[in-house]
Amino acid sequence: MRISRRNFVAGAAGLGLSTALASRPVHAADESIRIGLLTIKTGPLASGGIDMERALIMYLKERDNKLAGRAVELISADTAGVPATARTKTQELVEKNKVHCLIGPLAAFEALAIDDYIRQAQIPTLSVAAAEDMTQRSANPWFVRATSTSSQCAHPLGEYAAKELKYKKMITIGDDIAYGHEMCAGFQRVFEDNGGKIVQKLFSPLAVPDYGTYVGQLKEADAIFLGFAGSNGFRFLRQFVDYGMKDKMTVIGGMTALDEAVLRNMGDEALNIVTTCWYSAELEAKPNLTFAPAFRKEFKYDPGFYAASTYVNGAVLEAAIKAVDGKVEDKKAFMAALRKVNVDTARGPVKFDDTGNVVGNVYLRKVTRKDGRLVNSVFKTYPDVSQFWTYGKEAFLANPVYSRDYPPAKNLEK
Repeated sequence: MRISRRNFVAGAAGLGLSTALASRPVHAADESIRIGLLTIKTGPLASGGIDMERALIMYLKERDNKLAGRAVELISADTAGVPATARTKTQELVEKNKVHCLIGPLAAFEALAIDDYIRQAQIPTLSVAAAEDMTQRSANPWFVRATSTSSQCAHPLGEYAAKELKYKKMITIGDDIAYGHEMCAGFQRVFEDNGGKIVQKLFSPLAVPDYGTYVGQLKEADAIFLGFAGSNGFRFLRQFVDYGMKDKMTVIGGMTALDEAVLRNMGDEALNIVTTCWYSAELEAKPNLTFAPAFRKEFKYDPGFYAASTYVNGAVLEAAIKAVDGKVEDKKAFMAALRKVNVDTARGPVKFDDTGNVVGNVYLRKVTRKDGRLVNSVFKTYPDVSQFWTYGKEAFLANPVYSRDYPPAKNLEK
């Protein structure tokens, strides 16, 4: 399987082969830092995966393809959203291309598939995937996540839906993968802890061709929470509207349900829908005032979750490389520096807890129109949100990892 390569090192034509790179001295000032990007460029999650690559390329170009004075080479691998392929591509990046670190993968099930290999290879990994337990009960010491766990942004929305929107009965629907399970479970837990009831839980295959059967079986409720990735939230909402459901039930969504990458294909059906995320293209964080306009200018749409994920990870990576004076070959020191990063990014400030997961802002957003386009306008900020929400680390970890079956659904209606 071929790995697509993007080389950003001026005058490095003679150094393009991994074997040539591997044969050089361990730390030479003119040797490039090799970054392996695990992304998805084919399949139902491809739109997000392509945005990941675009934004990381942009981050490096803005710095003349150098970090801490060392040239950078980015090597991209298309995992196709298949766990076995993600593992194969990871091994190729580490063993063949001799990368110094990994960024990605995109999907939680991909991260779980390479978890043991990351530990074995001791390869510093800046994750985009939201797989919960990799920073919880089975924390991976070679792993940091500057985005969020699957449930981290759903927790605040669960509280908001119960306390401020005053919803009593809700439905959750999401992709039938770890990401969807964990996101919906986190929302359910907080919503029900604040007095609400989840009366129906639905999960659909990641590549389901049609959502009609799911829309047709929806029970009566105040609102429905969407736990979709990629373009699936957009596809579900279209059919939800076609079936005449929007006037009967409010829609709210998780991090990627109405991502900026799909908003550009939507119309008035998306207006006023509330979603939760750690990012919005409308944020006034200083780095985002550079990133969002530049991305929009080049690609003609706003950056969202997927683009911001790698741009933010670029800032985390740069801060860590500076902290070790560019000596990324010292893997333990480099990994320790990643864990200690505290840096302003396009999402706002980023720091990590003792398991390597971000503690950062979560934003509630509402779809509005701005200059003729749909945007996710931020109307409420939850600062310094932990992956453990308000439950406390010990109490949170005493329970099973979020799943299809945990927390138990005690209020389902038959």
